[in-house]
Amino acid sequence: MRNRSRLTDAFVAMTLSLVAATAAAMSNLNSSSPLDPVDSSTSSSSWSWGLMEEPFNSSSEPAVRLGPELRPAVPEVSSWDVVLCVAGTLISCENALVIAVLFYTPTLRAPTFILIGSLAVADLLAGLGLILNFVFTYLADGSPELVSLLSAGLLLSAFSASILNILAITVDRYLSLYNALTYHTERTLTFTYVMVLFIWLSCVTMGLLPALGWNCLRDESACSICRPVTKSNAVALAVAFLLVFGLMTQLYLQICKIAFRHAQQIAVQHQFVAISTTKGVSTLSAILCAFGACWLPFAMYSIVADSSYPAVYTYAAALPATCCSVINPVIYAFRNPDIQKSLWMACCGCVPSNLSLRPRASSDV
Repeated sequence: MRNRSRLTDAFVAMTLSLVAATAAAMSNLNSSSPLDPVDSSTSSSSWSWGLMEEPFNSSSEPAVRLGPELRPAVPEVSSWDVVLCVAGTLISCENALVIAVLFYTPTLRAPTFILIGSLAVADLLAGLGLILNFVFTYLADGSPELVSLLSAGLLLSAFSASILNILAITVDRYLSLYNALTYHTERTLTFTYVMVLFIWLSCVTMGLLPALGWNCLRDESACSICRPVTKSNAVALAVAFLLVFGLMTQLYLQICKIAFRHAQQIAVQHQFVAISTTKGVSTLSAILCAFGACWLPFAMYSIVADSSYPAVYTYAAALPATCCSVINPVIYAFRNPDIQKSLWMACCGCVPSNLSLRPRASSDV
């Protein structure tokens, strides 16, 4: 009996120890489980990274979904950039037509037409620069710094060449009136080509300055309204434009004085010349006012503003400047009677009878 009671006590003690060990193991397992719904740190970490695990997924790897934080950002297309791209397309088409007419018409090789062709090339590059800037910004994948340097360099060179070519055309008009008797003998093609080459070398050099280190990519606080051009460079360019505009104003005033003097000297054709001179002076005034209205807002804004100003102000000042390249073909090319003849011959194979009889004024070239 004693042996039987001892065996019973040993069995009870063994059973109690097994129950205690099992309870301890179960409590440890429950406390270390990663799927415990009370564990708030694990669930909050998974939500913050946008990861959601499917509880009934049959595969060995959890299904991972991209939350709002991890989705790639798609830049919204600005309506201002669309307008500038459309303006660039119009500029390119107009000036490509002018270049084609000058290139395929052998009689249009005078110094004046060389300057008009150089202006058309500059405006064509400006239009292409506006289009490429839109493509690089929204449609192409590349280094943002490289894209900004290429766009800024092309637009800076093209618009600078456009302004300097307009100044060269103004000087050519002044010399054609001031030295009317000796102008055609003194003004040679070689001199004109040298002047055009100097204009383009200067403008290409200015366009390369941002790529050569004159930029604000490392210091955003030094940026102007046109990134990556620095504020100091933008102010220097704006002041240079104001000097060019002042010189053009002075030259146009001298052209008007010479035109009125010629009208007073020719008494026989006084009435005819007076009407023609008045029309030419009004045309020149409109040309100068249009040029100033296009570029003066952008130049003045470049002096007073920097990159901290709202972008909408920059767009509002830059859009009129691009409009100057839209009206340049109309002012300097399509109004010229010789270019008009070539256009009429190319389009319909004939020339209107009243076109060749129209007198040439100082505003025609």
